[in-house]
Amino acid sequence: MKIYNSLTDKLEEFKPIEEGKIKMYVCGPTVYNYVHIGNMRPAITFDMVYNYFKYLGYDVKYASNFTDVNPKIINAAKELGITEREVADKFIEAYLNDLKSFNCGEIDYRPRVINHMEDIYNFITKLIEKDMAYVVDGDVYFRVSKVKDYGMLSNQDIEELRSGARVEVDEKKESPLDFALWRRTEDGEQFESPWGMGIPGWHTECVVMINSIFGSKIDIHGGGVDLKFPHHENEIAQSVALNDNYLANYWMHNGHINLDGEKMSKSLGNFILAKDFIKEHDANTVKLALFKTHYRLPLNFTDEVFKEAKVLDEKIYNALKQANLVIQVNSLNVGELKEDKKINEIMDEDFNTPNLITYLIDLIKDLNVALRNNSNIEEIYDKIMLVNQILGLKYDLYVMSEEDKELYSKWLDYRKNKDFNKADELRTILAERNIL
Repeated sequence: MKIYNSLTDKLEEFKPIEEGKIKMYVCGPTVYNYVHIGNMRPAITFDMVYNYFKYLGYDVKYASNFTDVNPKIINAAKELGITEREVADKFIEAYLNDLKSFNCGEIDYRPRVINHMEDIYNFITKLIEKDMAYVVDGDVYFRVSKVKDYGMLSNQDIEELRSGARVEVDEKKESPLDFALWRRTEDGEQFESPWGMGIPGWHTECVVMINSIFGSKIDIHGGGVDLKFPHHENEIAQSVALNDNYLANYWMHNGHINLDGEKMSKSLGNFILAKDFIKEHDANTVKLALFKTHYRLPLNFTDEVFKEAKVLDEKIYNALKQANLVIQVNSLNVGELKEDKKINEIMDEDFNTPNLITYLIDLIKDLNVALRNNSNIEEIYDKIMLVNQILGLKYDLYVMSEEDKELYSKWLDYRKNKDFNKADELRTILAERNIL
C-alpha cells in the first residue's frame, strides 16, 4: 500500500510502526462556532481512511481533538454572554451532531485541551529545560532556530521565512519566527501555570494530546492543507526538540473546498454551515461528490457536482433495493465476502476514491444485469456493500417480514400469470410498505 507523505512530498510504501496496528490523529475543530462544510472534508476523508484500514484488518486507534481553550472561544463567550466552557460544550455538541448527520462513524478518542493542562505544563517545562524554549514576562516561546529541519513539511526555507516575517508589536521574541507555547493573559478564561496565569498556545495543544494518548510517535497525522504551516510545522518542531522525531511517520493533508472558485473560510465570509448544507444534500450525496475528487486535490462546489452525485446515489439505492428484495425472498447468502482484490488494488494507491467510485458504477451495472439474469447476485451485492462500507455510504434497505415475502411472491405470480388487476392491488400495498 502507498500513501502520499506530505513530509517527503512523495508516494511511500506504508509500513506501520507496529505490525498490524495503526495510530492516527487528525486535527479537529476549534469549538467557538458552528463548522462550515469545508471543515467537514477532513472528517469525511479520514473517516474513509479509518474504514479502509479496518477493512484491511488493521487494529486502528484514531483520535481527533477539540480545541476548547483558545482566544476565539474567549471572544465568542463575550459575544454570546456565556462562559467559555458553555461555548465549548455548545459547539462540541453541535459538531458531534454534524458528524452523525454526515454518517461519520465513531472513533476511539476525542480529547479536549481542558483535560490535558497538566500534560501541557510538563511538556513546556521539558522544552525550557532543554533550552528549546524561553520565558519572557509570563509568556513562553519556542526557539525555532534550534530546529535544523524547520520548514521541511511546508517546503519553506527558514532564512526566507525569517526575512519575510512580520515583527510583532511586543518584540518580546528573540526571533520573529518563534511561536508561543504559553501566553500570559488577563482576558477571559485563564489557567494557573508555573509561568503565571494564561492559556496554552494552539501549536502545543495537539502535540501534547498526541503524546499523552499514543506516546511520542504515531503512524499518521492528518488534517486540512491549510494546517501545514504554521500549525503542523510547529507541531513537528516541538516533537523534534523533545523526542527527536517528526511526530508521525506519514503526514496526510486533504485539499480545500472552494465555493465559486475561492477557498471556503469563515474569515472570508465565504462559507456554508454544515448543519445548513445537510438540509439540502443528504450524506451519501455529499460523500459521493467529495470522493469523486481525490482527497489531496481542491474541490470546487457547484450545483452540477451535486446533481451528478444525486443521480448516482439514486442509481445505487434503486439497484440495492431491488437486489435486497430478491435476496430476502430467495434466502440468498450475503455478507460472506470480506475482501475484494479490485478494491485493494484501487485503494492501495493513496486511497484513490475517484477510481473506487468508477468501480462502484460498474458494479451497479453488473448488479442490474445479474438481477435480470437471476445469477451471481450475492457476490456483486457483497462487493458493492464493501465499497459502501469504506466510503461510509448508508442505505436504508427494508427488512421484510414473512408476510411481506408472501405478498411479494404472490405479486410476482400475478404478474407472471398476467393477472394485472390483482398485481396492481398488491403493488399498492407493497409500495406503501416501501418494498417496491
